[in-house]
Amino acid sequence: MLLTDYLPQDPANVSEDDIYEAFGRWVATRGIDLYPAQDEASMHLAAGSNVILATPTGSGKSLVAIAAHFYAMARDQISFYTAPIKALVSEKFFDLCKIFGAENVGMVTGDSSVNADAPIICCTAEILANLALREGSRADVGCVVMDEFHFYADPQRGWAWQVPLIELPQSQFLLMSATLGDVTRFEKELSERTGKSTVTVAHTQRPIPLHFHYSMEPVQEAVEELISTKQTPVYIVHFSQLDAIDRASGLMSINVCTREEKDRIAELIAGFRFSAGFGKTLNRLVRHGIGVHHAGMLPKYRRLVEQLAQAGLLKVICGTDTLGVGINVPIRTVVITALSKFDGTRTRILNAREFHQIAGRAGRAGFDTAGTVLVQAPEHAIENHKAMEKAVKKHGEGSTKLRQIPKKKPPQGFVTWGEKTFEKIVDAPPETLKSSFQVSHSMLLNLLEREDNAFEAAVRLLTQNHETPSAQRKLKLRALGILRELIATGVVVRREQPDRFGNYYELTVHLQANFALNQPLSPFALAALELLDPDSPSYALDVVSTIEATLEKPRQVLSGQEKKARGEAIAAMKAEGLEYNDRMAALEEVSYPQPLAERLESAFEQYRAGAPWLADFELAPKSVVRDMYERAMGFSDFVQYYQLARSEGVLLRYLTDAYKALRQTVPQDSLREDLEDLIEWLGEMIRQIDSSLLDEWEELSRGEVPEEHQEEITPPAPERLTTNRRAFRVMVRNEMFRRVKLFADEKDNELGELDGEAGFDADAWAEFMDDYFDEHEDIDDGPAGRAADLFLVTEEGRTWRVRQIFADPAGDHDWGINAEVDLDASDEAGAPVLTVTSIGRMG
Repeated sequence: MLLTDYLPQDPANVSEDDIYEAFGRWVATRGIDLYPAQDEASMHLAAGSNVILATPTGSGKSLVAIAAHFYAMARDQISFYTAPIKALVSEKFFDLCKIFGAENVGMVTGDSSVNADAPIICCTAEILANLALREGSRADVGCVVMDEFHFYADPQRGWAWQVPLIELPQSQFLLMSATLGDVTRFEKELSERTGKSTVTVAHTQRPIPLHFHYSMEPVQEAVEELISTKQTPVYIVHFSQLDAIDRASGLMSINVCTREEKDRIAELIAGFRFSAGFGKTLNRLVRHGIGVHHAGMLPKYRRLVEQLAQAGLLKVICGTDTLGVGINVPIRTVVITALSKFDGTRTRILNAREFHQIAGRAGRAGFDTAGTVLVQAPEHAIENHKAMEKAVKKHGEGSTKLRQIPKKKPPQGFVTWGEKTFEKIVDAPPETLKSSFQVSHSMLLNLLEREDNAFEAAVRLLTQNHETPSAQRKLKLRALGILRELIATGVVVRREQPDRFGNYYELTVHLQANFALNQPLSPFALAALELLDPDSPSYALDVVSTIEATLEKPRQVLSGQEKKARGEAIAAMKAEGLEYNDRMAALEEVSYPQPLAERLESAFEQYRAGAPWLADFELAPKSVVRDMYERAMGFSDFVQYYQLARSEGVLLRYLTDAYKALRQTVPQDSLREDLEDLIEWLGEMIRQIDSSLLDEWEELSRGEVPEEHQEEITPPAPERLTTNRRAFRVMVRNEMFRRVKLFADEKDNELGELDGEAGFDADAWAEFMDDYFDEHEDIDDGPAGRAADLFLVTEEGRTWRVRQIFADPAGDHDWGINAEVDLDASDEAGAPVLTVTSIGRMG
């Protein structure tokens, strides 16, 4: 039964005892006994109190959140669930749909919205913060559940966790995290602002206790012992994706699973499509009982690892500290390989909050009586320890020769930590949350949209936030500066007389819903599209570049592009005989590709003069989709070319965001056939790689609640590639044009790798190049060279015969490449399967 079946019939006359008992009856039907902390928190919520739930990981905070939503529904109130990342919001959305019924749960994120009028809304913290800024005490928000509340201290996003606390006095709050530290301030201020009592439930006793150990054994030996003593599944935490993959590969020498377990894994993944590159590595690892889990993986791979782990078939998982955000993997033992990490700026010791977030994942409720956390000593310390043990056995405990044993030094840049650091961090409580409040253009604009006194709200936010007095003074000066800028540009005007709410300032523009959340630069992109020449051969690619400039930077992808560009630049400069110092100086100017950068940045500066709030955002010219299309590459080719195997997930998310932005931003009258072809190609390529990110978004965009998550190990195969004729034709064209580009650059070896099996090795291609360039000085491999009339297709059943004509300078069009395309094989591979049949003059 759904939890809604237990709702009291008359919300107007419901008592706290009624709803508490009703929730208890539903819990009993699920065979659950509430932990004391869950029961205490549920009772206080039923009584109408705010609750700060600061209990350890694994203590069932999610069930308390369900109680909060249930009580709000029983009182005919709207409740909000917020979390720091869209993935977690989406996961809770699906979970709550199963418990309350899909019609009673909605989701709002920056790029999609479904059932937004439901009594339970799942959203990112910024969505609720903007609602609080615009509507304040008028907002129809009865209850707010803030998950992972420690993000309050996040330097970039902490403001979004603080605004609702200040601007929603009508709401009941449930703040949840395993690592909150001292919450006295929140307890006091919530009570004062909401007029409701606030209770902190902070039982430190875990339902599944943890045992901490400091290990002087090498990781491989420690893991072997954990496996032999049945302390699996083991999650080995690293602070870089490369280290996680290297560790997993290094553990292949251990016999992790039984023969029966390996056979079961092979049976479950028999139909799973592993792509080239990292897919091959993961295929080999999981068959051995070892998983890898990090943010750079494709979603389908992470889901596969999670499902195999849930089935008890993966004994060891090597991953990153994303474990602390709450991945869906059952873990008995956590092995932490270091107590220091690079945080993007410097290498530092983990703080207590980070350590306990990670360690808290050990121990499975219902399976384990205890969890184990093993912290590995630094590698050099382990080697020195082993060397000393060996020397003691040889020379004796008190021998003077022990002083002569050479000690391995720590690696360069090592931040010193050891067993004392371990003991200190295990006993340390989480640090007190530090405020990270900010003032931005979008914050003031949202305040000015509200239908009450915006000035009073601004004063409240600037004086009642948790910053220090000196920091508050700086915030006030910044707010005043932003207001002056908005007035100077005409976005805000000052009234002679206040309006009925007492406001002297009003907006001359009105903001779209969820302003500053979903591609805030989209309005600029829309305006910039009007500057493009629709008759230019590069129009479609220029549209793509305009949209790409508004997207967040995929750091790992751009790094790969820059590394490739610098490598090619150095090779060219060496060939030219440039001296080393000159090469290094010139190299500073080499970066990743940024088409239209100068034109777009100039246009952006002009546009921003009338939209000063865009000062909060950065235009970021780059070329990922365009680069892939211009090089006529598929996903796997692009990954291999730029060595992005560890960042496939980052690349896919970026491509998905680019596809969404193209679909949402480019108006109908700006579309052209080649641009529509490109968008169709991009969408189909994403679906063939991993459709999960796109399918869910498209269903949500249509206002549909997606079906329940796929529970099978093998996800449903994407629709046959050749079903989407338009996209498939573009893919085939790209395969042919890729050969044109390689031909133009005289890359005979690479062409030989592509078509050697068809009888066209590097020598054959080199001979054709000599013949062509004897007749023609050049070949156009730009946009004009891939014109539609230079690509011919003859369809013969499930085989296509295709010809790509070369665009020679004289316009003779007398050379080209002929090939056959096997449609059935293409469906099987998820990419065009093409065989070159001839090269040369047209017959």
